Amino acid sequence: MGACSSCCVDRSRNALYEPLLQENEREAVADLLQYLENRTETNFFEGDPLRALSTLAFSDNVDLQRSAALAFAEITEKDVRSVDRNTLEPVLFLLQSHDVEVQRAASAALGNLAVNTDNKLLIVRLGGLEPLIRQMLSPNVEVQCNAVGCITNLATHDENKTKIAKSGALVPLTRLARSKDMRVQRNATGALLNMTHSDENRQQLVNAGAIPVLVSLLSSPDTDVQYYCTTALSNIAVDAVNRKKLVQTEPKLVNALIGLMDSTSLKVKCQAALALRNLASDDKYQLEIVRSRGLTPLLRLLQSTFLPLILSSVACIRNISIHPLNESPIIDAGFLDPLISLLAYDENEEIQCHAISTLRNLAASSERNKKAIVEAGAVQRVCSLVLSVPLSVQSEMTACVAVLALSDDLKPKLLKLGALGVLIPLTNSHSVEVQGNSAAAIGNLSSKIQDYQPFISVWDTKDGGLHGYLSRFLESDDTTFQHIAIWTIVQFLEGGNQDLISLITHSPNVMPAVQSLAQHLSNNKSHPQDEGGVADDGGEIEGLARRVISMLSPPAYYDLKEKH
Repeated sequence: MGACSSCCVDRSRNALYEPLLQENEREAVADLLQYLENRTETNFFEGDPLRALSTLAFSDNVDLQRSAALAFAEITEKDVRSVDRNTLEPVLFLLQSHDVEVQRAASAALGNLAVNTDNKLLIVRLGGLEPLIRQMLSPNVEVQCNAVGCITNLATHDENKTKIAKSGALVPLTRLARSKDMRVQRNATGALLNMTHSDENRQQLVNAGAIPVLVSLLSSPDTDVQYYCTTALSNIAVDAVNRKKLVQTEPKLVNALIGLMDSTSLKVKCQAALALRNLASDDKYQLEIVRSRGLTPLLRLLQSTFLPLILSSVACIRNISIHPLNESPIIDAGFLDPLISLLAYDENEEIQCHAISTLRNLAASSERNKKAIVEAGAVQRVCSLVLSVPLSVQSEMTACVAVLALSDDLKPKLLKLGALGVLIPLTNSHSVEVQGNSAAAIGNLSSKIQDYQPFISVWDTKDGGLHGYLSRFLESDDTTFQHIAIWTIVQFLEGGNQDLISLITHSPNVMPAVQSLAQHLSNNKSHPQDEGGVADDGGEIEGLARRVISMLSPPAYYDLKEKH
């Protein structure tokens, strides 16, 4: 983005002289011609070359101003570096000229200089926005193009964005985004995009009427314009208030974005999926994307070999899968196998997280869906990967297994597939979330099953086994961990397997910890609420601990008299 290419200096122009020049102007013209002859060896941003250019720029003679502006444009086309105010001030002065050719060349030069980070800040600090805004209002397309291109470059620096938003530039930028000139459209939509990276600026863009313009330009024949508008709308859709406005005012938005997922441009496809992902933060859009047949193109992107496309599409389907009504349509559309394959996508942790989180969402509401996920091989893939993936992926994987383990029909299969062999070591993870999810999955697997042999076989293993896990959680300071462990023991006892009950009863750690919980919580019974007046779950843990002791009934474990 930047100056229009047609605004480079006209090399054939020889009309540097004008009758009645001042002496210093004649000398500056002669010097400049000499410097231009040796331009590859000349630094025009300091010393005598800059003084010659400045003399012509500040002249009252329009032809000399044109020569200076054209020279600045050509020089900065090939040589962009950090400059000081001595270079920028003559260019900014030329911007204020009433001559269209001077305006066009000066704004081209300024746009070139604005590629440099230091120059971006200095141009705005020296008051460059005001003349650029005036030039955006010019009837001349070339002047518009270069002025907008310069604004676009300036808007890539965070410090400038708020100043640009407050300068009054957004309304003319929005108007020029509809220009019939494709170069102006590209620069204007690029500038609008650059202004969408902060909450405040997004809101100012919305107030300036940018949303309907950006939506209308999604159908532009130019892929750059499509990309800028799609990305800008994606950023705008990050805000819940803006999504509500989009729902109310832009009924064609979802269909337009779905159509762009079939674009020939990879970057447009990617941004279309990301825009739908952000829209799908709201349940209305989650449903609308599915009803508008968005799943088919999303599945194609998901099966791509291009990482950004995979990431954008899997992030989108994750959000869509949050809605319970979308679970079966997503499974029926054929997403399970690709999602399970992405669990092993170790090039990108985020892709793995989105894939397993989607599977967990799909399993949330339906026994049919849980069964379909297990039959597709999700559990085998998780068991083979979960001990070696990053913690964030482990957390999602163990949470997914915990959801699947809620199905009474599937528990035997999960146990047969070796789920306990990976869940038990993860109860000792460095991540509290992984520990909790793994323990919850074990607890879910322990309830209402016929065969407890899988639990008996892992009671004492080299990593501490089931015995070590129960002991650690019962002795934990975390009441959630205590609750999961004591509840799991109740499930074991209710299952009635005498071998497992014997292991629990004769454990040197488990039963003393159960008794300690019951005794400790009983002694604190007079303080059932915290300072905020909210009861903790101590009472429930105490009840479960007493229930365990009652079910086992040995007198040694039932001496729970309160101390006074």
